[in-house]
Amino acid sequence: MILVTGGAGFIGANFILDWLAACDEPVINLDKLTYAGNPENLASLQGDARYRLVQGDIGDSALVEKLLAEHQPRAILNFAAESHVDRSIHGPEDFIQTNIVGTFHLLETVRAYWNGLEEEAKVAFRFLHVSTDEVYGSLAPNDPPFAESNRYEPNSPYSASKASSDYLVRAYHHTYGLPVLTTNCSNNYGPYQFPEKLIPLIIHNALAEKPLPIYGDGQQVRDWLYVGDHCSAIRTVLKGGRLGETYNIGGWNEKPNLEVVHTLCAMLDRLQPRASGAPYAELITYVKDRPGHDRRYAIDAGKIARELGWKPAETFETGMEKTVRWYLANTEWVAHVTSGSYRQWLDRNYSAR
Repeated sequence: MILVTGGAGFIGANFILDWLAACDEPVINLDKLTYAGNPENLASLQGDARYRLVQGDIGDSALVEKLLAEHQPRAILNFAAESHVDRSIHGPEDFIQTNIVGTFHLLETVRAYWNGLEEEAKVAFRFLHVSTDEVYGSLAPNDPPFAESNRYEPNSPYSASKASSDYLVRAYHHTYGLPVLTTNCSNNYGPYQFPEKLIPLIIHNALAEKPLPIYGDGQQVRDWLYVGDHCSAIRTVLKGGRLGETYNIGGWNEKPNLEVVHTLCAMLDRLQPRASGAPYAELITYVKDRPGHDRRYAIDAGKIARELGWKPAETFETGMEKTVRWYLANTEWVAHVTSGSYRQWLDRNYSAR
């Protein structure tokens, strides 16, 4: 049995689906079910005895303690986080409460559980904390990619809150001996991603004949990682990672945002052309850049390759093709998650730009 926190979100849901496709070890999913936590992401598991969803907060120590006592998981994978930079700019408090305070309460409860295990189970137990490359700050155009030894230099409330949670996880290992692993990933994309992030937002707007908003000059560079590759890397780290270590997970795909958008437009031109026959790229609209927008991220994923033999299976082109085809085939899912408060959020974030 494993316990996954935040498993109804984009990366967590993909992880659970991949996990249960690869093995029969049951999963308990603890998720607060905020705007980005969508049980519909895991609808295919309805009736599956290997899966159980529990609605709740990682900061609810009594609930977490009860789940740990009842299910005795051998590992906890912490995906639970507020994760969108723009939302953290508009309302940082939720990020402090979930990513810092929530992680603290989760660690305290897990520490008590771990201390009470029999010796064999205690040795085998793992706490894997899923984090982001944004904790490292921003790179200049010619800087080498982020390695695990890079200093943390977060530039947004989101990345600062994730950096804080990483430090807490590290401290609980060095102070209390809790057997932890930390992963820092680059920009994920793929199925079930909430359409506030660049790739699903562009697909959604393009199909609706709406402007495709590009921050600033669109030359912000990111390392793009297909979510299925991220999931396989996490399984690899859980199985063989050295305790207390951090592993950077990247796709070796550095691309400026504008190039990503042009790639998406070209794929949509081919797979679902506009009725007018005009290219989707003509919908590209430049908007005012967001505050503190990091110019470049890039991940050096050499450590996980050397130590654990992991490398991504997807290229940028194959991963993007899978992603576009998924969104075209799942328009009902998109319609459900983009109703109501989502439209209010878009108006708030983009209308003034």
